[in-house]
Amino acid sequence: MARWIGFTHNGASGFGRLDGERIEVCEGDLFGEAKPTGQVLALADVSVGLPCRPSKMIALWNNFGALMDKQGLSRPEAPLFLIKPANTFRPSGAVVAVPEAAGRGLYEGELGIVIGKTARDLTEEEAVDAVFGYTCVNDVTSAAILKADASFTQWTRAKGLDGFGPFGPVIATGLDPEALTVRTLVNGRERQNFPISDMLIPVPRLVSQLSQGLTLEPGDVIACGTSVGSGPIPKGATVEVVIEGIGTLSNRFE
Repeated sequence: MARWIGFTHNGASGFGRLDGERIEVCEGDLFGEAKPTGQVLALADVSVGLPCRPSKMIALWNNFGALMDKQGLSRPEAPLFLIKPANTFRPSGAVVAVPEAAGRGLYEGELGIVIGKTARDLTEEEAVDAVFGYTCVNDVTSAAILKADASFTQWTRAKGLDGFGPFGPVIATGLDPEALTVRTLVNGRERQNFPISDMLIPVPRLVSQLSQGLTLEPGDVIACGTSVGSGPIPKGATVEVVIEGIGTLSNRFE
C-alpha cells in the first residue's frame, strides 16, 4: 500500500509517497516509473496540491442502494454519469468561492477511482488492472442552477463551476474498495456515513462499462456517486470527506 501526494515546495511542484508526516520525494511519472530522489520533506513544510491531473472526472448518479430506495429510483443497467471539467478540481485545503448565482452548494462525499493506464473497451478482469488507486471526492452541486430552467436540467453547469470538484488529499493504492466507508462532516458534524459495499455497480464492472467506447486516461478520476445525507453547505463552512486508508479531504466554502 502507498499513499501518493502532490505538493508545492519553494515554488516548485512535485510528488511523492506520504509516510505519516513525511514525504519521500519522487521524480518521473506517477503512472509510469516513479523513482525516489532521496529527498524527504516534512508535510508541514509543503502546500498540498492535487495528487494527479485528470483529463476528466466522471461523476456517477444513482449508484448506491440506500439512495436509490429513498428516492424511489430504478436500478440502472449501465452507469449514469456526467463529466466535470478541469476548472472544478481543487486540492485539499483550498478555499472554494461559491458564486452568488449558485446559491448554496450541496456537498456529496464520494469515493474516487483513479485510473492508472490508457484503457478502452475493458473486460471486468482488465478493469481491475487499470485501477491505480483511490481518493476522496466532494462532488459539489448547485441545486439552484440544476433546475432553474424547466426545459433543461443543467447538470454540467450546476456541477461544473470553479472549485466544485475537490479531490485528494492523496491517492491510496492497495485498498479493497468493498471494505471502505465514506464519511462527510460539515463543521465537524457528521452528515454522511455509508459503505462502498452498497454500490449498485461495483468497481470492476463500473470501470469496464465506462470504458466501452470512452477512453480512460492515466489520472482520470471516477467519482463513484454519493448516498443518503447530502445537503447544503452553509457559507463559511468546512466540509471534510473522510475515508479510512485514504485520509481527509478538507475544503472551506465561502
